[in-house]
Amino acid sequence: MKIAYFVHDLGDPAVRRRVLMFRAGGAQVVLVGFRRGAEPIAEVAGAPAHDLGQTHNARLAHRAAATVRQRLAAGRWRDVVAGADAVVARNLEVLWIAEAARRAGAPRARLVYECLDVHRLMASDGLPGKILRGLEHRLLGACDLLILSSPAFEREYFRPRHGLALPTLLVENKLLSLDGHAARPVLARTAGPPWRIGWFGALRCRKSLTLLADLAARHPGLVEVVMRGRPAHDEFDDFDAQVAAAPGVSYLGPYVAEDLPALYGDVHFTWAVDFYEEGLNSSWLLPNRLYEGGYFGAPALALRGVETGRWLAGHGSGVLFDDLSTQVAPFLQGLDARAYAALEAAAFAMPWADLACDADACVELVAAVCG
Repeated sequence: MKIAYFVHDLGDPAVRRRVLMFRAGGAQVVLVGFRRGAEPIAEVAGAPAHDLGQTHNARLAHRAAATVRQRLAAGRWRDVVAGADAVVARNLEVLWIAEAARRAGAPRARLVYECLDVHRLMASDGLPGKILRGLEHRLLGACDLLILSSPAFEREYFRPRHGLALPTLLVENKLLSLDGHAARPVLARTAGPPWRIGWFGALRCRKSLTLLADLAARHPGLVEVVMRGRPAHDEFDDFDAQVAAAPGVSYLGPYVAEDLPALYGDVHFTWAVDFYEEGLNSSWLLPNRLYEGGYFGAPALALRGVETGRWLAGHGSGVLFDDLSTQVAPFLQGLDARAYAALEAAAFAMPWADLACDADACVELVAAVCG
């Protein structure tokens, strides 16, 4: 089987994970995509990549222009998609390109829309939102399958906004384990203050940084905050300066999947909070760190009334708050080693398959995508 995979950022670690899943499921994969970094990308996880050029976070006009140019030239990907059983597009901008490329080079291939975030513009009632939803609605009519990482995207957006009739497939942001059901490592954490909170992954939430910096500054010796991942610098006034000026807060750079045991073993809690698109995408998503923290036994700190909180409540894990600014500090002040051990045990008690996927899950994914 062959999958032509169109993506918004060839350098995104989540793209690498999906390519690994497709290949582990038995598919030959070829990529076409933009990138956020300056350097061209020729391959991802062993799959050849056709680079569409650089785009930038938050520069929507630039991205729109780049998308229009590539859409008009989509016929040049005829040979790349030829013979594909499925053409998969990771978000709306590349779905528009992928739909034209499929028509030119693989008209019998299934078209699959993989939507892992719903941008605030898509839920807007302004003219730009209506135009984008109109395009999305037309493209959904050409698709054979919609892949979602959270059930809330279908419940809160696709059904009410589009009256969705398309088949959907839930593929959560679980860890990938191709070595079978490997035993989860029991990490030797020393319970007790300072309680270390780990915020890992896509760092794009200004409100989270302000909350965590204030928490650490007000309670020296009680709280330390460790950040790792890729900061969205355009979302902060000055990320580096803010971190440097915040006592008890550190940013230790990006990481790769192999670093996860050490990352989570070094913290007591996982920050599973996002206000980036508060009330919309942030309320609906189920982030990578939710599964990573559970897998490695670092209980999540989360909001009660969002999809992440509902997921944790359903799994009997994590600590849920209604008001982070007033409730997190008293919780940590009252926490002792025995209570923390119970929280850690609850994280480890979550079923392996709810946190990670194996080679069999990859086979099932490819079968669903390719029909």
